Amino acid sequence: MAKVVYILNGPNLNLLGKRQPEIYGSKTLDDVCRLCEIMGSEVGVEIVFRQSNAEHELIDWIHEAREKADGIIINPAAYSHTSIAILDALNTFDAPVVEVHISNIHKREDFRHHSYVSGRADAVLAGCGVDGYLLAVRHLADLLRSKA
Repeated sequence: MAKVVYILNGPNLNLLGKRQPEIYGSKTLDDVCRLCEIMGSEVGVEIVFRQSNAEHELIDWIHEAREKADGIIINPAAYSHTSIAILDALNTFDAPVVEVHISNIHKREDFRHHSYVSGRADAVLAGCGVDGYLLAVRHLADLLRSKA
C-alpha cells in the first residue's frame, strides 16, 4: 500500500503562473499538481494536493493528515512568516514535514527571512522554483522508506 503525502499550499498560490511570473514562474498550480502526482507514482507515494487562502482550512487539513497521511509537504506562502497557529498544528503531526518555497525567501524582503514553519520542518527547500515540490516529494519518500 502506497504511503500518503499531503501537499498543502497557502494563500495566493491559486494565482501561480499569473501572479509575479518573474518571481514564481509560469507554471500553474494545476501544473505543479500534475508534476507532483507523476513524481509520487515514480517514488511510490500517493499525493493529496490542496490549496487554500484560508488559514483555518490549512489547519483543518493538517489535523486531517494526522489520521490519513504519512507525511506533509507544505508551502505556507505568506503564512510562513505570520502563523504560529499553523506551526502549532504541524507540531501535533507525528510524521515528516517538508517546507517548500518557490522563491528564495532569504533573498527577498527582510520580513520573509523568518518562517515559523521551518522550526517544525524536517527539511526546507527554497529558491528551486516549482522543482522544489518535486525534490520535496522525492525527499519525503526517502524519509518514509528509511523509517519503514
